[in-house]
Formats: sequence, structure tokens, C-alpha cells
Amino acid sequence: MSADTATTPTAAPTASAAPWILMYHSVADPSDDPYGITVAPDRLGRQLCALRRLGLTGVGVGTLLRAHALGRARGLVGLSFDDGYADFTEAALPVLRHHGCTATLFVLPGRLGGGNDWDPEGPRKPLLDERGIRAAALAGTEIGSHGLYHVDLTAVDDDALRQETGRSRAWLHELTGRAPDGFCYPYGTVDRRAADAVRAAGYAYGCAIRPPAGLTGPYALPRTHVSQADRGVRLRVKRLRHRLGM
Repeated sequence: MSADTATTPTAAPTASAAPWILMYHSVADPSDDPYGITVAPDRLGRQLCALRRLGLTGVGVGTLLRAHALGRARGLVGLSFDDGYADFTEAALPVLRHHGCTATLFVLPGRLGGGNDWDPEGPRKPLLDERGIRAAALAGTEIGSHGLYHVDLTAVDDDALRQETGRSRAWLHELTGRAPDGFCYPYGTVDRRAADAVRAAGYAYGCAIRPPAGLTGPYALPRTHVSQADRGVRLRVKRLRHRLGM
């Protein structure tokens, strides 16, 4: 069992003291990307090298939170990949392995083998199917839920909210043999109702982007977006901004 599939984290800090978690999406050719969510494989490698120069090693979010709860998170940074693009196993995973890093992959079990239909612009990107998700898990990647269909949880009714959180967790448990500890809010949007639903579904933590004021703790973890433009200096600035709660 890898570090990223070990015991569920028991606690997480408030937003001001939250460990640093980076948010990636697709690892591929970034030339046609109106959303700024695609990072080339070689740029990902350079970014991981830049993190090493900062004294940081990339790990999955669950591993990071467990280490933080024990006061052992110094030298660690969380790596998360949203949406479950097929290029994760093809392009991202080899780079992570080369640099001795692990990560958390948030997938959409309702769209297995489908595409990013929620994006009105930009290229169509294939998503991982069951085989790809299992391969990522066997390679030591923590698998988390991104909901079923990539919908804004703050805008759905109670039944859909239960399906997006609870059903997606049960589906991934069946697929991988392990119920996921982590949930990632589509679009990064979260409110108290969505956070409560994630907790009620049995998850140990929930990742957002910039949670609203007053919403803190393990079900409203902030993250830092990483793009193709990020090099060593920009990563250092983003780390400082995180430390300052900006």
C-alpha cells in the first residue's frame, strides 16, 4: 500500500494555516487552451524541479494532510489533478515518477471514458476510463471524487447533491476497491451546504480553490492554480501568497 492510500486523515487546518496544495488539470500541448489549465510535460518536470529547489516534494493531498496533522508536513506540497484527463497516465504519471512525486487525481465516475463537455470553448479532451483509473491507483496515485458529472454543487437540488457526493464515492469504491477520502468541488465552488454534503457522504476532506470567507477547515481547503506560465519565480510568489492567505 502506498503512502497516498494509507489511513484517512483525521484532521485538517483552518484556511490560514492550510498546507500548500497545487491544482493541475491536463498535462499535454498547451497551445490551444483558452482556460489556462494545460501544462506541457516538460514544463511540469521543470515545475517539480523548482519545487525541489524550494525544499518541497510533491505528494497526494491525503498524505499531506496526515503529515500536517502529525506536525510532519515540512518539506511537502500537495499535488492535485482535476477532471481525470486521460493524459494523466500518459503524460503526467511518468514525470511524477521521474521526480519521485505522487499526487491526488480527482475523477468523474459519471463520465468514464467521456470528455470535457462542460467546457464550452477549447479542444475536446478524453477522460480516463475504468482501466485508466485503476492503473493510476495501482501506480500509487490517490484517487478522489470530482463528483459524477462536473456540475456546480452550489446550484443543484438536494437529491442531485447527494448523488454527486455519495453515489460518486460508492462508484469509485466499487471501481478501485477503496472508498475515496477526498472530494474536489467542480469549478472550485463550495458553500456550507455542499461542504456538509461532502462530510455526510463520508469523505475526510474537500478541495476548493478560494473558499468563501468564514468557510474553513478540512472540507474547504484552498488550492493554488498552476499553469504553463508558472516557472520558479512565479511559484515562489504563489507560495508566499499562500502563506499570507492571499
